[in-house]
Amino acid sequence: MNRPNIILLNMDNLGYGDLGCYGSTCHRTPNIDHLAQKGTRLTSFYSTSGVCTPSRASLMTGCYPRRVNLHVSGKGFGVLRPTEAKGLHPDEITIARLLKNQGYATACIGKWHLGDQAPFLPTRHGFDTFLGCPYSEDMVPRETCPDWPDLPLMHNETVIEAPADRNNLTRRYTQESIRFIRENQGHPFFLYIPHAMPGSTDRPFSSNRFQGRSTNGPYGDSVEELDWSTGKIMETVDALELAEQTLILWTSDNGAVFHDPQQGSNAPLRGWGYDTSEGAQRMPLLACWPGRIPAGGINDEVATMMDVLPTLAGLAGTEAPTDRTIDGHNIHPIFFNQPGAKSPYDETGFFYYYMDQLQAVRSGPWKLYLPLKTKFCELDIHSRQGHPSPLALYHLRNDLHENEEVSARNPTVVTRLMALAENARCDLGDLDREGVGQRPAGWVDNPIPVTM
Repeated sequence: MNRPNIILLNMDNLGYGDLGCYGSTCHRTPNIDHLAQKGTRLTSFYSTSGVCTPSRASLMTGCYPRRVNLHVSGKGFGVLRPTEAKGLHPDEITIARLLKNQGYATACIGKWHLGDQAPFLPTRHGFDTFLGCPYSEDMVPRETCPDWPDLPLMHNETVIEAPADRNNLTRRYTQESIRFIRENQGHPFFLYIPHAMPGSTDRPFSSNRFQGRSTNGPYGDSVEELDWSTGKIMETVDALELAEQTLILWTSDNGAVFHDPQQGSNAPLRGWGYDTSEGAQRMPLLACWPGRIPAGGINDEVATMMDVLPTLAGLAGTEAPTDRTIDGHNIHPIFFNQPGAKSPYDETGFFYYYMDQLQAVRSGPWKLYLPLKTKFCELDIHSRQGHPSPLALYHLRNDLHENEEVSARNPTVVTRLMALAENARCDLGDLDREGVGQRPAGWVDNPIPVTM
């Protein structure tokens, strides 16, 4: 098999129900829907976290966030904030580093959010070039944290604009992505586009061309500009006659978050971003490679962000690192929608963590919410004033919205999933308990603000 070009698009806080191909009726997403028609649509694809930094750490490393110690920031928050001493350890092997070693040109164009200090930037983790912001565009407002620096737009390791023009980030990232594709069309390339939109602000951003166009306010405008961006990427690949040499993966880092009035949608799933609900962690995933991946496929086997690294490594003629634990699996039969392809998580389980707390486990069709004396969530983790949470079992394939709790009728399933959870506690850790398989995050002394 020839090594494919790889384009990996990762949205920010876009929900399972925000796309036409996943049931949305309020957003026009014809280009993304066309991508789905050309390839396979996964319906049980999971992020490893309901928030940005841990999710993106898993995508880049093929590991649970707790494995690489990016499940919590150095300041005790759920994501890395500006000027943190903590970041992705320089010794971790990312997708980009693996593919670069295979002769790929590599670029990260968008939101990084794995550390803003120099040793943690994309250019130190296998990317030839970086254009984007080192952390989230929707961090705490200036009036709340007046000492924080402006949101920086960086080229490689130099700030070229501060504050970054957030309304034009999607347009700018799209233009730079097209330039990279054109410049590298003669050899294999890996293009990672972690968009900053739609984000989690009360008023998402979009360029003038898209403002006021959707029927769902600024959030819908932002989603429809992301659809435009996807279309421009596909158009460029087609124009350069690269489609049959290019694998495109399209996903989101975590689900839409709660607002009043509501903007994004995780329908038909229950819950919102920032926790361990299905709405927070089950994501859209589209895989398109004409001539390789059958058109119009739908696959409901459990797959995760962690599987992207080993799968892409295999397609590029190499393998995931063997000198350390990698939690993901090469699941190209699922991406390729091959008959009989089965999820590796049916046996091992998939574990839902909120920061340092294990809260649920999935195996096959079953999801078990663990009995917790104190369950933490976004609203109470810092005050440590969580609430008790009872054991609850749901059959997700028969009961997608988790309406019927069935633990009393399935004690053997409960026992098996509780045992899987205990395995995770030993290996990855749990609340106030270190795991034997954890690796350190990166740290720097005296972090400095990223400024012009």
